[in-house]
Amino acid sequence: MKWIGKLLGYILLAGNVLVALLLMLSAYSPYFDPHTHPVWSCLGIFFPVLLIPNLLYLVFWLVAYRRYALFPVLVLLLCWGSIRTYFPINLFSDDAPEDAVKILSYNTRAFGLKARHTKEKSNDVLAYLQNCDADIICLQEYIWGNNLKKKDIDYALRDYKYRHYLPLGKGLNGLGIYSRYPILSAIPIKYKSNRNGSVAYRVKVGKDTLLVINNHLESNKILKSDVETYQDMMDAPDGNKVFAGTRKLLHKMAEATAIRAAQADKLLEAVKEAKEKYVVVCGDFNDTPVSYTHRILHDELNDAFVESGNGLGLSYNQNRLYVRIDHILTSKNLKVHDCKVDDTTSASDHYPIWCHISWGKSPE
Repeated sequence: MKWIGKLLGYILLAGNVLVALLLMLSAYSPYFDPHTHPVWSCLGIFFPVLLIPNLLYLVFWLVAYRRYALFPVLVLLLCWGSIRTYFPINLFSDDAPEDAVKILSYNTRAFGLKARHTKEKSNDVLAYLQNCDADIICLQEYIWGNNLKKKDIDYALRDYKYRHYLPLGKGLNGLGIYSRYPILSAIPIKYKSNRNGSVAYRVKVGKDTLLVINNHLESNKILKSDVETYQDMMDAPDGNKVFAGTRKLLHKMAEATAIRAAQADKLLEAVKEAKEKYVVVCGDFNDTPVSYTHRILHDELNDAFVESGNGLGLSYNQNRLYVRIDHILTSKNLKVHDCKVDDTTSASDHYPIWCHISWGKSPE
């Protein structure tokens, strides 16, 4: 009977090796070039799913056979950078000073799908923005129509003296900014896309100029039929269904990842060529913290949520897809305070993300 126990142990160890290899592939997928290896480069989407069995293996080995626990510990250490980026813990972060600037980024989903804004009934997105107390608001999917007019949006946010709007894809998408500080210029960053875009705003804050780049990068183009495929997999998983569904969704994500990579390259180029010392890059990246898009920008900038947030910070909240795809990144000479993904509002399919930034001294 002793050999049965050994055989079972070897089988479990082989399973541990398999999930460890998959986790490492996922953790290091941001280093695959999406232009040439689009499928490999989008494996980061599975990172949290693969992390869980590795943690369970660690607990199992600690209870059943401690010597084997060294293996999952080593794997987790090798993946620590991705773990820290995906699930930061900052229990002792500094409070924001009084002169800090609050920046908020929000994919509005067409302001809650163009809901009316009147004295009798407020548009939930606009009501949130009116009370968010942000100094600079960057908006994605800035679209109006039907019961909501642009003048309604501007009037609701009339406390923000400085503003700019850029339509994308013949008005099918749009980027907007509302600021308490003067906007000196607004220059689109050129890259190929039908309904996505980026704008670089030069914002005067005291004696300093802050470069704020607002983005809506290429979406994964998940259609209603794709969502139904995914939900069907979740409701009644079986081998053939999961394989076929995963293959279909992975192909779509790989295609979008390659497009986003080119857009991210342009963003990085704009950041490196910026004459401004202080930079903020924010918006809907449509990519998780473990991705090529995030990695190349994070190499140059600090991720506000990683620096001062806690937990998963899941910003997309629909169709059983819970991921952090909205980000705020800052130049390393800025200090970031109390970054949060605000799940207190459900007006859009995204939660807003905000943080305070300071210069270490007041930008007089």
